[in-house]
Amino acid sequence: MDSWVRFNAQSQAKERVIRAAQYACTLLGYTLQKGGAAAELRKTVSQLEAHMSLSRKLLRLGNSVEALEAAKRAIHLSDSVLRLCLTISHLNRAMYFACDNVLWAGKTGLVSKLDQHKWSQRSFRYYLFALILNLTRDVYELRLLIECEERSRAARSPPSPTLPTDHSLSPSAPDVLAWLRRQLHLLVTVLYSNPPLLLDLLKNSCDVFIPLDRLGIYPTGQGFVGACGLASSVLSLLTMVHPWLKLKP
Repeated sequence: MDSWVRFNAQSQAKERVIRAAQYACTLLGYTLQKGGAAAELRKTVSQLEAHMSLSRKLLRLGNSVEALEAAKRAIHLSDSVLRLCLTISHLNRAMYFACDNVLWAGKTGLVSKLDQHKWSQRSFRYYLFALILNLTRDVYELRLLIECEERSRAARSPPSPTLPTDHSLSPSAPDVLAWLRRQLHLLVTVLYSNPPLLLDLLKNSCDVFIPLDRLGIYPTGQGFVGACGLASSVLSLLTMVHPWLKLKP
């Protein structure tokens, strides 16, 4: 099992590069359509995008095994919130990859009369749930770091005034603005000092619009999906080129 996981990791970088190229084609196709380019050129770009999508599905064969192994590791985490979010997220990723493998078999003709739309929607549902859990994990870790930074600042300097908790006292507008500025500065400070969390938060935020659009929950259009997919792919490649940027665990 471990040898398969190591072998599978070698294809992930290639899959990320092809993913970036695929969504670049998506964005290019949208740009060409808006610019009134020739239909033949738009068709060529669309076909190239479809070929890249199929190539990615081939490279993702067996990724369910890696996701299950990640779930087995996550279930032993000491933090209960991280354990819950990461374990269920990895299990959903495993189901997403399994559906994706079935979809690949249908597109290549290995499985005839496959309802590709149904399997595509099913895979995107698992993908969306995994991304929601990943974002929940990011927000949770961000909250922990903010609380830690607040305690650190409180230990170094006198406590700054906070908004009154008594509902009979209405805070003035300057107090609210000052509190918001402090919170924003705290957020920026924490994210700036934790690049792995920042990159993971940005990547998941970009990715979540893809299944939302594909499932029809929040349609954003081909151009926006292409831009989000390209951005998240570049961020993902950064974590592969510089492993210290990958959020752990």
